[in-house]
Amino acid sequence: MGGARLRSLVPALLLAGGCASFEGARLYDRGTAALVRGDAAAAVADLERAAARVPHASEIQNHLGLAYAALGRHAEALAAFRRAVALDCDNGAAQRNLRAAEGGFAAPAAVASEPPEAAR
Repeated sequence: MGGARLRSLVPALLLAGGCASFEGARLYDRGTAALVRGDAAAAVADLERAAARVPHASEIQNHLGLAYAALGRHAEALAAFRRAVALDCDNGAAQRNLRAAEGGFAAPAAVASEPPEAAR
């Protein structure tokens, strides 16, 4: 995810929750970048912190699930995907990832399969 995507996410998150949301958006961007480059441990650290700051963001939960799955933490990944879908039943990437997790992670999931939207 590039800076332009983060900039599009930041205003909506700021309106939704102030400074904690701004920090959450920054951590989401950093965690997603770590996930893309294959550093799942760093991704989990940042995405867990982002989720604590912006608990209503489906995208954060979805990417956290991907990071957990990359580390073989399948029970935590499944729980994160379930939270992502519960937060936004229209999050198609989270739905696909949840199905893959429920099927035993047979199909790898893509990181950049969803646009970040604060309303999720």
